Amino acid sequence: MAKRKKSLIKLQCSECKRINYYTRKPRNIEKKLELKKFCKWCRKHTIHKQIKR
Repeated sequence: MAKRKKSLIKLQCSECKRINYYTRKPRNIEKKLELKKFCKWCRKHTIHKQIKR
């Protein structure tokens, strides 16, 4: 069984625009990833969106 490759992506805070997280995402998913995570610069939970490499 072949393993599928996962690409490394960056997550950027939607409020302060800083890159806070790096994660992996399967390549077969076309949508951009959006997660609610804690931003240490804003000091609150905000939406973090996937940005280009």
